Amino acid sequence: MTQKDLDAAVVMATGEAVRTIRQRGFSLVNPLEVYFDSEPDLRPPQAVDWDELGLQQNVALFVQRHSKVLDLI
Repeated sequence: MTQKDLDAAVVMATGEAVRTIRQRGFSLVNPLEVYFDSEPDLRPPQAVDWDELGLQQNVALFVQRHSKVLDLI
């Protein structure tokens, strides 16, 4: 499929003008390029990893020493 074929297919599907379709940036992508993203989202993830946050907040105030009884087990 060429860019011209793609434009024609989108024009037929949407009823928009070819000029409008070209302005919106429809383009062909190589299907073998798995991680292709023409406009990557560089913002930080919009989710909280509660486990990671818990590890950062739960800091021991004192070093815990194991008893000799536990070392023998």
